[in-house]
Amino acid sequence: MSERKNPLLALTQARIREFVREPEALFWVFVFPILMAVVLGFAFRDRPPDPVPVGVVGPGAAALEEALTKAGTTKPQTYATPPEGLAALRTGKIALLVEESGTNDLVYHFDPTRPDARIARLEVDDAIQRARGRTDPTPAEETLVHEKGSRYIDFLLPGILGLNLMGTGIWGVGFSIVNARLKKTLKVMVATPMRKSDFLLAQMLSRFLFLILEVGLILAFGVVAFQVPIRGSLSVVGLTTILGSLCFAGIGLLVAARARTLEAASGLMNLVMVPMWLLSGVFFSSDRFPKAAQPVIQALPLTALNNALRAVMLEGKTLAAVSGELLIVTIWGILAFAAALKIFRWQ
Repeated sequence: MSERKNPLLALTQARIREFVREPEALFWVFVFPILMAVVLGFAFRDRPPDPVPVGVVGPGAAALEEALTKAGTTKPQTYATPPEGLAALRTGKIALLVEESGTNDLVYHFDPTRPDARIARLEVDDAIQRARGRTDPTPAEETLVHEKGSRYIDFLLPGILGLNLMGTGIWGVGFSIVNARLKKTLKVMVATPMRKSDFLLAQMLSRFLFLILEVGLILAFGVVAFQVPIRGSLSVVGLTTILGSLCFAGIGLLVAARARTLEAASGLMNLVMVPMWLLSGVFFSSDRFPKAAQPVIQALPLTALNNALRAVMLEGKTLAAVSGELLIVTIWGILAFAAALKIFRWQ
């Protein structure tokens, strides 16, 4: 008589085999985040900022263009008439239009809500005033500081890692359950000697094997290809990713607990994930959003996970320093799993 396997272990092994047999899932877990990091890393690679395009118009346009070209901080272009220059400004071809009257007076046309336009205003005015003989009453020196950790790719990689943990946790677990419900295999499992908690825990635990490969591959690529720093402890990074993975697997269980069709599950998953894609600081800082919205944004699990990953990787923070963020992630995971266990239906 063969020895009966532990239900949790058997279900976990079955889920792992199911995942390995899905080439699409392997692509989205391992290949897609690397491609995203490559594209965005090269788009925002470590290089000097591009000169801002500006327009000049008026009787002294040639002298203005010469002064701006010599300064090298902007890319000037002369327009024949003010309406032509304003049209270029309106359509985004230039960030700033400099109009000179016959008396050498200057008029700057720009949109103050555009950061590049405000920078161009300062750069252009400084270049023109210096060309016309202005001297600074207090000479200043510059010390250029260029450190790993301050680049966009350094900010981006932890965000991509957090985004990938969320996507594979929610989509991977959620679609697996809904697909099994559609194929009636969940209905068959009711007759087996296992508890509902065994089945749901197996869905979460099956993520561990791939978590090591997934996180290791993304971090290794960032370090080798872009020299992204990991200043904190790798053990703290590992613990953070484990808690993040379990949290989002729990949310995936909750989303799929009652969904009966792939369309319903997809809608619920997008409803959960899209706000975090936008608000949780994956591609840009969540500080850009209004102050009134910050308590809600900072309470989101992906925001806490991204903040913890960046604090450990880029600032070298300890486990104690990121305990608040990890507590948020853990609470989300526990509440999501408990709710999923409560409302889960086999069919």
